[in-house]
Amino acid sequence: MIFDRPVLTARVLQAIRAAQTRLLLVIADGPRLDRPGEVESCAATRALLKTVDWPCEVRTDFSSVNLGCRRRISSGLNWVFQQVQEAIILEDDCLPHPSFFSFCSQMLERYRHDPRIMMISGGNFQPAEWTCRHSYYFSRYAHVWGWATWARAWRAYDADMTDWPTFRRTRRFAAMFSTLSERRFWVRTFDALYRRQVDTWDGQWAFAIRRQGGLAIVPAVNLISNIGSGKDGTHYDPDSSTTDRSVAGTGILQHPSTVEPDMVADEWELRHIIMGPGFRCRNRWHRRLARAPRYLFRAMVESFDLLWK
Repeated sequence: MIFDRPVLTARVLQAIRAAQTRLLLVIADGPRLDRPGEVESCAATRALLKTVDWPCEVRTDFSSVNLGCRRRISSGLNWVFQQVQEAIILEDDCLPHPSFFSFCSQMLERYRHDPRIMMISGGNFQPAEWTCRHSYYFSRYAHVWGWATWARAWRAYDADMTDWPTFRRTRRFAAMFSTLSERRFWVRTFDALYRRQVDTWDGQWAFAIRRQGGLAIVPAVNLISNIGSGKDGTHYDPDSSTTDRSVAGTGILQHPSTVEPDMVADEWELRHIIMGPGFRCRNRWHRRLARAPRYLFRAMVESFDLLWK
């Protein structure tokens, strides 16, 4: 997925060249006409495909107008999965370790027909002291800085999140959270996406996975370095701790014996990466509710739902 950053795209393209992929599908958005120089930078980025000099079929889905992040990426991935049953996906600023490609390929094959698994992530944001007993773990959270999935999983994706108002009021959604603060965070996030207050596509993918009760595969080591932390990035965040992370190889894969989310790893990521340490319950009453046992929490969800909207 490319746009207007030829320097970054060239680096990622070199990583793809090293992997010698035989089929390359390229999605590009059109330039924003009110941005000086963007027509030229988009053209320069697209021209890089002329440097593909290994045996590879290149197919393109280029928009002549700017659709924005939400419409362009979602429609582009729809195009991809109309042609292939599975794909490895990179954005122009996601630089993969060489073993990323073989890791995704093996996972795509191993879990091809397992409906519980909806994607394979390349990124791992766990702290340095964290260790994993196997070569990967299962998570409830989706990382899309270098990832892979199947057409069968992508069919659950809906950029408009049509089911969100109904799903929000179900017991199944309420039972997915152990604290009120977590539930409130996701309600706010999904509400903003449903109302199109944020021009993005990946939150809808996170919702699709949550809606299906699906899981993501996360490698035990980080396989992707996000090199797009400059101010020209669409969602630039100068304080992010997840960009420009070091990468490492996977080695010979050791597979988990069961398919279950690693709740310890997920809890750390929720608090430190997704929600962030600054997210707190609104008041002392909510903090007390958040400490309630899970069975009591589920009962409270049914009884007090209107208070949390």
